[in-house]
Amino acid sequence: MQSSETGVAMYLPPLRVPVRTIGARTFDFSRRVAVMAVVNRTPDSFFDQGRTFALDAAVAASFDAVAAGADWVDIGGAPFAPGAPIPPDEEAGRVVPVVAELRAGSDVVISVDTFHASVASRAIAAGATVINDTTGLSDPDLARVVADSDATLVLTHSLAAPRTFYARPAYDDIAREVADLLLERVDRAAAAGVPEERIILDPGHDLNKNTLQSLELTRRLSEIADLGYPTLAAVSNKDFIGETLDAPRSERRDGSIAAAVVAIVNGARIIRMHDVAGSVAAARMTEAILGLREPAYLKHNMGDVND
Repeated sequence: MQSSETGVAMYLPPLRVPVRTIGARTFDFSRRVAVMAVVNRTPDSFFDQGRTFALDAAVAASFDAVAAGADWVDIGGAPFAPGAPIPPDEEAGRVVPVVAELRAGSDVVISVDTFHASVASRAIAAGATVINDTTGLSDPDLARVVADSDATLVLTHSLAAPRTFYARPAYDDIAREVADLLLERVDRAAAAGVPEERIILDPGHDLNKNTLQSLELTRRLSEIADLGYPTLAAVSNKDFIGETLDAPRSERRDGSIAAAVVAIVNGARIIRMHDVAGSVAAARMTEAILGLREPAYLKHNMGDVND
């Protein structure tokens, strides 16, 4: 714990490289939380059930997210959930055109959610600046593809092979075990040539974890942030929120924002969210409460007359 300028105790993650330049944008993650919007170009996506599957819908959603204040847009062409494999050419055909159109019209950070090295290579060539691998380097060539570019790599904790079911996940100490696996993946990425200033870690809420485990991981997120890499919290509309609140996917907005705020307080510096405008407001407010940013303006009780 550290103290802010106001003397309020707070947790600040010990970042190895706090200032990151990702594409055209620079973030000081010691003082800033980035909001990552989600755009899934799949017919069976977890949350929107194909609403942005059409190319024009995916492109429009991406630009809408930028207009709503997103720092980052994460584009996916294959769901994490168990199911039939999506051929890499088909996945690239879904995501690459969205990347190209968004890059042509914005300097926003663009990540592509993929575990295939070939998809990552084509996405980077089209303008993606981050590869978000939710399988923790299941494709041994993916880290090399990132290393040979200027892109950043998100390493995520998960246990199952891609698109397969993992029954009854069990952990003796979930935060320690998640941290240990992530550090092993960091070593693997570093061996392939990815420098530490281009690595981000994601503990993988709900990915091969039940609701109690995801709740505990959120409470103990500082133990992941303590590893020194910017921590991404992908909590939006996850099942651990639905099961906690007995809420269908369409009614998890408020719980998602609450989980994101707790994650920020515990060291997350990137939050992956569906409701961009609400999440941006929550992130900026949390930054101010933690003493990381100033209010937009000061007027209330600041003068000699009552405002």
